Parts: sequence; structure tokens; C-alpha cells
Amino acid sequence: MNIAIIGSGYVGLVTGVCLAHIGHRVICVDNDPEKIKKLKKGIPTIYEPGLEALMHKCMKRRQLFFTGSIKEATKKATVIFIAVGTPSKKSGEADLTYVENVARAVAINMESYKLIVEKSTVPAATGKRIEHTVQLNLPKKYQGGKGRRLEFDVASNPEFLREGAAIEDFMHPDRIVIGVESKRAENILREIYKPLKTTMIVTNINSAELIKHASNSFLATKISFINSIAQICDRVGGDVLKVAEGMGYDKRIGRSFLNAGIGFGGSCFPKDVDAFIRLSEQSGYPFNLLKEVRNVNCEQREYFLKLIEDKLWIVKDKTIGVLGLSFKPNTDDMRNAPSVDIIKALQQEGAKIQAHDPQAMGQAKKIFSGVHFCQDAYGAAKGAHCLLILTEWDDFRHLKFTKIKQLMRQPLIFDGRNLYHDSHLEQYGFEYYGIGRIKV
Repeated sequence: MNIAIIGSGYVGLVTGVCLAHIGHRVICVDNDPEKIKKLKKGIPTIYEPGLEALMHKCMKRRQLFFTGSIKEATKKATVIFIAVGTPSKKSGEADLTYVENVARAVAINMESYKLIVEKSTVPAATGKRIEHTVQLNLPKKYQGGKGRRLEFDVASNPEFLREGAAIEDFMHPDRIVIGVESKRAENILREIYKPLKTTMIVTNINSAELIKHASNSFLATKISFINSIAQICDRVGGDVLKVAEGMGYDKRIGRSFLNAGIGFGGSCFPKDVDAFIRLSEQSGYPFNLLKEVRNVNCEQREYFLKLIEDKLWIVKDKTIGVLGLSFKPNTDDMRNAPSVDIIKALQQEGAKIQAHDPQAMGQAKKIFSGVHFCQDAYGAAKGAHCLLILTEWDDFRHLKFTKIKQLMRQPLIFDGRNLYHDSHLEQYGFEYYGIGRIKV
């Protein structure tokens, strides 16, 4: 099929490349000329394992193209995915300005049937708003009356891609969710995803939109729940890893997302939780459970900072090494990364920060001032009074701890991701603190 992806960020670019890989002709659109210039040269504008090689393969086969023109993409494609950003307003509500702008631009340039598909995470009932916007902005000759009415469909197809594993998630999904209001739209989407043999959930548009919000909010709830358990473990002498293991063997619960740490970040969970809270309030239901999930997540960063201050004692003028800046491993994404709040809070207390991340330092340099960025983990540890683990990159799992200890002024490690829970760092002479594993 001829497919257009409007928005070439994390979701749009991965979706476009993967759809091209399974045999479709895909044109990806973005309004950033510099981004399109790089993409046309085969240079990804995000870091995602395996993406660059797959991009080159699809471009070489002439299955994948890039443009800055929505008009060009609308002319060439039958199916148009909207994958633009939906940032949070101050109220927590999703800002759908970019979605509306795309819907309007597509409508203005339509001359034949189009299936317009929401890929961005949007609140329930957005599909109806897109349909209304398209209808209002169709060329006059296609709006009915004396002229012919131009047919189109709107559908919802939420993404469930994890940054760092997005290509694997696309090619081997747990399920594909499509929200449609016509058999024609359903058949087109079934045909698009036919190569991916998995369960397909077909429902109406509102339900599909809610599935995305409900899924992310539930996963966020699991994370906040185990972080609350971790705080209790610290207070009574429990081990959150064993608690999570014991819970995880229960098939009704499962082990995934029961990883205590410094809380969730990224572009999805914080934004989607806020948006779902706001949507619920607008519908007349106060989703107090999700409000507490959000509160626990914020408190977890404060709890980690208090731990550092308690054990390090004086923060002012101390050199603190940081390993990991991105909100999770295998991505350069710094959006809502816990490292941002933690580092800025320590800087306000007068700490000197030296940090290393395998991929995110380019993005981090746009966010932080006064941080010394190091080429490797050993550079971040050199002369440090303590070392913080803020992202669980594989690169950090097998460091030479004897060397780390020699480089540091004080052998003190705060592991915000429980990365070294089984490394027995005490045998190297470290004073080691994880989350939910502190000796009382």
C-alpha cells in the first residue's frame, strides 16, 4: 500500500521504517527541514537499536521516502498516519494543536479517498474531532451540494512501542489495536498488518483511544506500587527484589514493571497519566488512584535525593559522578528523565556534576549547564565523592570496580536502578545503597 506518516519523531520514524520493511511504500513527513535533510541522507535523527540499518535497506529498495510536504504525501498515499506530538498543557490535558493542523492540511489537499489514522496518543473522542476538521476543510467542490462528496475514513491505531526495543515490538507485537467506524477502514488496516501474525483487536475509535491510555496508566501504576513497597522495605529491612520476585510468580500479577527505582520518565507514561487524569475529570470521574501514582513517582526522586544527602552528608562543593542520563537504556531520549530533576537539585545544593551516558549526552547538553560530560564511566567516577546510577545501560553492568574504587575519592555508590544488586560491591570496599535494599 501507499502510506504516509506525518511526523517523523520516535513513533513516526520507527513506524514508517517498519511498514516499509514489511513491503509497503512509505513516505515520511516532517516540518523540520534539517531533520528531513538528514533523513534523506539515511541519517536517523533518533537513536534506536537497528533503525539505521533498516532505514538504509528500505531506502535502497525504494520503499521509504522523506519529504517536508504534507501536500506531496497526501497526493501519493491512500493511508495517512498522524504521528505528531501531543504535549501536555499546564492542566495536564493533551495539546492537540499539531493533530488538528495535520488534519486540516490533509483535508485541503485531498482529491480521492483517504484513510486517516491516529497513531499519536490522544484522548477519547479525538477521532470525531479529526473527522469534523477534515470535513470542514475539504475543497469546496468535494463537500457535497452540487459537487460530489469526497469519501474518507478516520481510524485509531495506537502504538505500543518501547523505546530501545521499538523495532522488535513493531515486528512482533503482543496485539494490534484498531478502532474503526467502517468495514472499509477495517479491511485496509487488516491488509496493512497482514504480514504481522498476531492478535488483532477491532473496536470503535473511542475504545481504541482508551486502550492506549489505560495500558500505559496501568503500567505506571505497577511501577509506583513497587516503588512504594521499596520504601517500606527500606524502613523494615525487607528486600524489594525478593518481594517483586515472589509477587511475579503469581500469574495474575506477573514480574514485568515491578522494578523499583527512581521512577518512570520518558514521553509516554508521565504525559499519558496526566492526560488520562484530565480526561477522567472532564468526564465527571475523579481518577484519584492515578493522581497518587503520579505523586508517588515524583516522591521517588525526592526520596533518592534525601538518601544521597543522608549518606553523603554535605552536598555542597562535592563532586558527584553520574552514570546514565536518558530516561531508560537504549535510547537518547531525555524527555522527563529522572536524571534531569536529580542533577538540577544537586546543582542547586552546590554539587559539581560529571556525567556519562552512552547515547544521550548530545541531548543532555541542551538541557544542563555546568555539567562536565565524560567520555566513559571511568571519567565520571574520577575524583568523585559518590557515584549515582540513574540509567541501567548494559555498558555499566560489567565495569572494573577495582579501578572505579581507585578513581573515586570516596567509595560510595547510590544505585537508583538496582543495577548492581547482585554484584556484591561491598567486597570491593564500596558503601552501596540500592532502592528498597538498604540495611537497617
